[in-house]
Amino acid sequence: MNIASDWKDYEILDMADGEKLERWGDIILIRPDPQIIWKEKTFPEKWKTAHAKYNRSSSGGGGWKINKKLPQSWKISYKDLKFNIKPMGFKHTGLFPEQAVNWEWMIDKIRNSKRDIKVLNLFAYTGGATVACSYAGAKEVCHVDSSKGMTSWAKENVILSGLGEKRVRFIVDDVTKFVQREIRRGNKYDAIIMDPPSYGRGKNGEVWQFENNIEDLVELCTEVLSDNPLFFLINSYTIGISSKVLENILNLKIKKKGKISSGEIGLPMTNSKLILPCGIYGRWEK
Repeated sequence: MNIASDWKDYEILDMADGEKLERWGDIILIRPDPQIIWKEKTFPEKWKTAHAKYNRSSSGGGGWKINKKLPQSWKISYKDLKFNIKPMGFKHTGLFPEQAVNWEWMIDKIRNSKRDIKVLNLFAYTGGATVACSYAGAKEVCHVDSSKGMTSWAKENVILSGLGEKRVRFIVDDVTKFVQREIRRGNKYDAIIMDPPSYGRGKNGEVWQFENNIEDLVELCTEVLSDNPLFFLINSYTIGISSKVLENILNLKIKKKGKISSGEIGLPMTNSKLILPCGIYGRWEK
């Protein structure tokens, strides 16, 4: 497992009984996590320090219970990368800290390529990978997400990280339709990143279901890969899908010579041997 262990502004303080106690900068939150099936708390006293807790509703959804004064948003850093954090209606904060594993990998690949790299970031959310690739020196990053709100948030993160002068194209669109148009235009990319949801809808109601659509999307994306591509990364949080499935799809669909790997990403718990598994990836790299 690849563990995101270099954070200073984020840590898991404890985890038990379906919940994790996390520090985001100076703010401590409690959020649900389905992987945490053990009942025993390691540091029971620490749970009393939480500023807010996200409670699920039995009828679906949920909401935040505020225990201490909580800012609407605040900033945290991962090394030189900076992000706005905002507690959202569905337990999220706008950042998945375990993705630092993939940011480090992308930064290393782009910097060591010693050439101009064009990046396509699909289902790009609030732009963690967009910020990382821009920071690494990518010639251009094309950031595609169907949510206008998430795209605006990504712009905030790019500017916050001091990368406002970098060439980033922000596209609010259905991912599949955008890639189809890029094929018709003849646009090519040296690196492709995708973080597809388990289930979602595009801005015009287009339905996305991971199991049904991921293979077709990867095949479509191979048509916008440049003649000398650098990498292709698939990230997933879809429960029940093994990382080997992503590796198999890349093996079937990418015909260019390269190395294919897959695995899990996770987060360590401070002062503990416990690791929280957080998702899977499949990578093709030159």
